[in-house]
Order: sequence, then C-alpha cells, then structure tokens
Amino acid sequence: MSHPAKRRYIVLLLLFAALLLPLLLPGSLVIPVQNATPRDWNANSFWHYPWGVSGVHKGIDIFAPKGRPVLAAGSGLVVYSGQISLGGNVVLVLGAKWRLHYYAHLQNATVQTGQWVWQGSQLGFVGNTGNAAGKPPHLHYSVASLLPYVWRRDNEPQGWRKMFYLNPHELLMQSWGK
Repeated sequence: MSHPAKRRYIVLLLLFAALLLPLLLPGSLVIPVQNATPRDWNANSFWHYPWGVSGVHKGIDIFAPKGRPVLAAGSGLVVYSGQISLGGNVVLVLGAKWRLHYYAHLQNATVQTGQWVWQGSQLGFVGNTGNAAGKPPHLHYSVASLLPYVWRRDNEPQGWRKMFYLNPHELLMQSWGK
C-alpha cells in the first residue's frame, strides 16, 4: 500500500471510530440536579400538550431551590453554553449514543463551549431564567437523539419530533437505584 493510500486508510479508520464510539459508550445517567430524586419532577410532563410557546413539553422540569448545583447526567462534549430566549441560560452536551442533553433555566453556567464534562460534573446552578422567569426555580432537562427513531413518529401534535426527543424520565429511571 502506498503512503497516501495508507494515510487515507488511517483517516477513514479514525473517522469511522469517531462516529462509532459514541454509539458504544454506556448510556446510564444520573439525575442532573444534586440531591434530587424522582419525587422532584412530574413523570407525566414529557410530551404534555399544550405547553406554552413551544406547544409540547419536550422534557421534564426538576424542581429544586435556586442555586442548587446542576450536574452532567452523562459524560460528553459541551457543544453550547450560553443564552437563548426560551431556555435562558442553557448548556447543551453531546453525549453517548449521539444524544444531546439540554439543561435550561440555569441561574448561571459554570462550563464553556468546547469543554469535556464527565458524568456528575457541575454544569451550573438551578435557576428560573428565560421563559421560567417568575416561576419556581427548576431545571428543564431534555434529551434529543441525532439519530432518528422513525418508529416513534405519530399523529399527535408535533408527533414527527418524537423521532428525536426521548423521555428523560424513562432514561433516568433505567439508571435509578443501580
């Protein structure tokens, strides 16, 4: 094999490994608010309709005192740390299985875009920023898959989005008590 062909082969192998590795990483999660338990959120609030401006609630709200640490539910790369209108102060982490973990309404974030975080790392603090202003402090936590689950699509409002959004309550309960 010639030198350029070897180089292409190595690059393709590394690219394949980079794409495949996230699918192989363990997907177990921890509750992303320090000292929170399943009693701190409504298990039935995922995909609740109608839900404000967004129409459908694509996550769960974990209620806690303002300033309580928000933790990374799983390890991953911080792909965004900043502000958006509805979410206020937010952190978005790309984790195992090509899933995006979205943490919103933070009082403030303590991580930067491009930073690697380990499961349980502090991301920020519970708050009520964005469209949660004036409401009890909580963490809005949602999980979206970059790879669509096409069989989940249905005819409910925004049902096509169900291909991408996963129920955080179910994902957290898979790891609860382990």
